[in-house]
Amino acid sequence: MYTNILVPVSFEADRNAQGAMEIAKALCSEGGKITCLHVLEELPKYATEYLPAGHVEAAKADIVKGLSALIEGVSNATTMVAEGHSSRSILAHADNNEVDLIIVASHQPGMQDYLLGSTAAKVVRHAKCAVHVLR
Repeated sequence: MYTNILVPVSFEADRNAQGAMEIAKALCSEGGKITCLHVLEELPKYATEYLPAGHVEAAKADIVKGLSALIEGVSNATTMVAEGHSSRSILAHADNNEVDLIIVASHQPGMQDYLLGSTAAKVVRHAKCAVHVLR
């Protein structure tokens, strides 16, 4: 069993965030904690000039709402939204917070990614803790 579980969440259609949470609840030891993390990818400066004012804040609010719904009823779970590169932010959070398990959902592979999606693959390769990949 694990005491500090990180569940990176992507709200893409082919990701299984709810399934990842179910696994986290099953593998979390009594007194352990679960953190649902969404990484908001940084947009290039030239791209942000074309977005309406308040776009990033509205996106964060939607993400927080989705994360809150995901952990509803799970007393030992918290949410976090970070900005940056997905795999680097996930790995940095895991390193800085003594995470002992990362549960990452991976989309069904296509020809472009034979085994894992790029974020999941980087997390699996570079994590210093156990990683559970959910298909």
